[in-house]
Amino acid sequence: MSSSPFSDADLTLFRDENTKYPEQVWYTLAAFLFVIGCFQWGLFLHSKFARRGHHESDEEATTTNGLHQKFSLRRIPLAVINFYRVVAFRWTLEIGQSYTLNMAEVFVSVAYIVLLLIYAFINTTSVEGQKLDIVYWSNRIALLASSQFPIVTALGTKNNPVSLVTGISYDKLNYIHRMTARTCFMLLWVHGAGHIVSDPYFRESLSEPWLRAGVTAMVAFSILIIVSLRPVRSNMYEVFFYVHFLGVLIFLVGGYYHTKGAHGSYWIWPSFVFWAFDRFIRAVRLVVFNHSYFGFKSGTGTMDAATELLSENVVRLRLRRPQHFHWSPGQTAYLIMPSVSTLPFEAHPFTIASFDSSLLSTASAEDQSSAEVTGPSAPFWKELVFLVNVQGGFTKKLKEVAAKKETIKVFVDGPYGPSPDLGSYDTSVLVAGGSGISYTLPVFLNIIERVRKGKSSCTRVVFIWSIRGAEYVQWIEEALINAVQLAPPSLAVSIRIFITASSSREDDSSISSSTEKKGNPEHRVVRKNSLSLSFLSLRGVRTENGRADLDALLKEEVDVTSGRMSVGVCGSQGIARAVRHALRFPVSGPSSILSGGPSVTLHVESFGYA
Repeated sequence: MSSSPFSDADLTLFRDENTKYPEQVWYTLAAFLFVIGCFQWGLFLHSKFARRGHHESDEEATTTNGLHQKFSLRRIPLAVINFYRVVAFRWTLEIGQSYTLNMAEVFVSVAYIVLLLIYAFINTTSVEGQKLDIVYWSNRIALLASSQFPIVTALGTKNNPVSLVTGISYDKLNYIHRMTARTCFMLLWVHGAGHIVSDPYFRESLSEPWLRAGVTAMVAFSILIIVSLRPVRSNMYEVFFYVHFLGVLIFLVGGYYHTKGAHGSYWIWPSFVFWAFDRFIRAVRLVVFNHSYFGFKSGTGTMDAATELLSENVVRLRLRRPQHFHWSPGQTAYLIMPSVSTLPFEAHPFTIASFDSSLLSTASAEDQSSAEVTGPSAPFWKELVFLVNVQGGFTKKLKEVAAKKETIKVFVDGPYGPSPDLGSYDTSVLVAGGSGISYTLPVFLNIIERVRKGKSSCTRVVFIWSIRGAEYVQWIEEALINAVQLAPPSLAVSIRIFITASSSREDDSSISSSTEKKGNPEHRVVRKNSLSLSFLSLRGVRTENGRADLDALLKEEVDVTSGRMSVGVCGSQGIARAVRHALRFPVSGPSSILSGGPSVTLHVESFGYA
């Protein structure tokens, strides 16, 4: 396609549209984020202040045998909400074993790309009448992409205004960050190709600083896009980390100088502001929560972390928490370990496996036998605990340190992420695989605490954990024992342990004993298949060999639940997929809701965020 002569009339129209259209895109995005924010904060406030001492009248639809039989048209709004949840978040586009996109993510992706392409190609007829004039759209498409850099940068930071407006945590927005970045990458290559085709003086212009800056920026952006792909990001996180930091810096600086002559650099510099603001907040957190390392208080080194290799693939980190460091169940923290990482400022995210609570220390008189926690479970109540799944790179080096039980210096940045508010749910089901217990265990403990204090209407909590070997239970055994003993009689507790490794199929008569120190004096723990008899004797505890049939388990809970039901899952992509599939139609469909079935909410914390 040839280009038409660029007249003064074309130049005036071109400049007007290049100023107006990026602004209109921003107005559209702002309106969308505002609507999402209204829904998110509305649901949050409703959940926060709802008083549910008993089932609401419109949710009383069960008979005494627990089967849902009563049909009620008053439950139509609830059925509509659950229909939306299933379609938007449980219907998924699955590519291979690693890539899963829910329909909400697919819709946002398609809508965003279509929005930018519409504004890129509308009104591209020149004054002389040539349609889709390449000079029009090739320049406009670059300014549209440039206008998105601030929001792309903001979505990639831990402390960002998008999370503040929408109430959606940064980790849930990370997919949108990658999607918007890749969309801009596509648009910028279209811009570059358009100029190469339409500009007869392109080669001569390569000597110009502004064009060299643009080419350098695109080379950096291209490398960055390649290393951000899931296989590279997951298997070589350190490479991604370094390239991401340098690539973004080179790209934004090059883009700023490239667009300066076209009066488009005002779209670039806000990206530096968002990035600097996030880094400032994180730096303040580091100083405040790691004060002894910076000489602000005596006791240097008292926050150093003890390492322990729990299994071939799991490392436990334990460190004293600062008295002013508080977190909620399910939140994460970024850990910086200069002696382990390749670069001293690497920060890696891990879920906090311990519970920030005074539950045991304030136990009632009849619970005094459990009120003072010592032994293996003490860290889950008194310290910051992290269960690290060993893969490659950084975690592999950490495994080598843990094998020697060395003590290392750790800087804590956090906490980050949302914490599920389960106070208004009648039934809570928690599903974990392996080290996913880091998420479900604190949530489980929190439910028990809130029920004890009368702050939750929960009447049943189901704890499902899939592990390779029975010995894994020892990681959290005493914490579970203490928690179940403190659970009030009004709360039905079900703990289902599924042991998947064939080597764990031992003779049930295999009983051993070991001596452990629990305060003074020593006491003897009798074990059966690596599980203590005191744990096996707890109410609601059940162990099984083989994989958990999550479809059957969740359907069973739905059948006996009325009111509201929450399902939280943390594990592999396979476990997350299985839970999503189990909670689709008809289990959470309109017919089930109208017939008295529970309103089901799903919270997914999946591995592979790196």
